[in-house]
Amino acid sequence: MEVTLLGTGAPAGLPRPDCPCAACATALGPDARAATALLVDGALLLDLTPGAAFAAARAGHSLAGVRQVLLSHPHDGPPVEVPAGLPQPGRVPDGRELALLTGHRVRAVAMDAGGTGYAVTGPDGQRLLYLPPGGAPAGLETGTAESYHLVLADLVGRPDALARLRAVGSAGPTTDVVAVHLDHDVPPGAELRRRLAAAGARAVPDGTTLVVGAYEEVPDVPRRTLVLGGARSGKSVEAERRLESFPGVLYVATGGTRGGDTEWAARVAAHRERRPGSWRTAETTDLEPVLGEDGPPVLIDCLSLWLTDVMDQVGAWDDAEWAGGGEKALRERVRSLTEAVRRTRRTVVAVSNEVGSGIVPATASGRRYRDELGRLNAAFGAECEQVLLVVAGAAMVLRG
Repeated sequence: MEVTLLGTGAPAGLPRPDCPCAACATALGPDARAATALLVDGALLLDLTPGAAFAAARAGHSLAGVRQVLLSHPHDGPPVEVPAGLPQPGRVPDGRELALLTGHRVRAVAMDAGGTGYAVTGPDGQRLLYLPPGGAPAGLETGTAESYHLVLADLVGRPDALARLRAVGSAGPTTDVVAVHLDHDVPPGAELRRRLAAAGARAVPDGTTLVVGAYEEVPDVPRRTLVLGGARSGKSVEAERRLESFPGVLYVATGGTRGGDTEWAARVAAHRERRPGSWRTAETTDLEPVLGEDGPPVLIDCLSLWLTDVMDQVGAWDDAEWAGGGEKALRERVRSLTEAVRRTRRTVVAVSNEVGSGIVPATASGRRYRDELGRLNAAFGAECEQVLLVVAGAAMVLRG
């Protein structure tokens, strides 16, 4: 089964007409996208958009063989003209299945928002799932859902849609996940590719033809990632974004509750509101057992607070205790943590502060902490496939 993407953009396209934002201004060439529409084996058209016939011709295809046109969502604006010879487009009620004379079977999938998803099975048995913009499947249950070879969805707007599919086994390591309905929520080009690759997904230019079941292009998700950044740089947002398309994430908070500190409580509340409801939270600095267990992905936020706790435990702030065994004890704790990271089989994303580029601390204890955090970041990062530095909300890849 072959799928040609006549468009991969949001309903208004990318760039949006008359939008002055930076993402739209740089959405040129292969990063410019028409509204999403899919041509399946030349026989099935999913979403009829303006200029579909010309888009098909540019991709080397014709719409003359289309036997069914299905819409996944209401189309705003003026009515789209139906090219001569095409059947009138329609929508299928949730749960209803169509059998085409070409041997394709199409089932309408219920969404948690407006629109209809379509599960298509080709004559060769290959399966794809196409989701509307802003939608995620509703009512999925483990053990009852189909496994798809290709998933096309709004991964930037609804990353949790992919998490739901993964949770029930509908999307696995060999599923080709392609982002469609792309809007100006994220800058195009390298930044879009980086974000999607972290989720095990990719984007392709308009006019691309995909062979369903061929997953050689599926990107490998880094198993261990360290995200560095200064205060309020966006490092925690970046770390959370990397795992929001995965189910059952364990969020390990190393900072504790700090009873009575209202500012800290407000920070913790803001973090919790950002995180998906399916994530679990553990408040601990005992990281080695967490890393040693099998389980879903882990987000550690953050290593700098872990170091503060360990330095408290070994008496690092007192020169005599530091010289009398505190430094050796800290080195051992860091070694134990990095060995646990090396051995772990879980997907891990860890956050840490980058404090070595600022003002030299005025106190000896401040300089000691700065130095030890630099050593910890270097040791932890050495065990990671990918290391990022976040500055002003923009992530730079240092490794991987």
